[in-house]
Amino acid sequence: MTTHDRVRQQLHTLETLLREHRHWRQDAPQAHLFTSTQPFFMDTMEPLEWLQWVLIPRMHTLLDNAQSLPEAFAVAPYYEMALAADHPQREAILAVLQDLDALFVRDKS
Repeated sequence: MTTHDRVRQQLHTLETLLREHRHWRQDAPQAHLFTSTQPFFMDTMEPLEWLQWVLIPRMHTLLDNAQSLPEAFAVAPYYEMALAADHPQREAILAVLQDLDALFVRDKS
């Protein structure tokens, strides 16, 4: 299985998790919310909205077009801070994001 395949698999796992726990929204945010220049659009979107409306679609676009994947990629640390300690799916979401991040770790030796 290629890295592209493993990334796609993790994206599907993340989407499934968000859907199963009713964090997946049917209506897209208003267009102006996508113009943020902040990391994770933290000034215009909730953390789980960013996963659904930005990360997942953008990564699928890269994969669908056989483009190079980012070399520096780590979203789990932000979500460790952004998700409340008592969020019911916190650990499950973090586990999926950590697995996704791990696919981008390059051997530096």
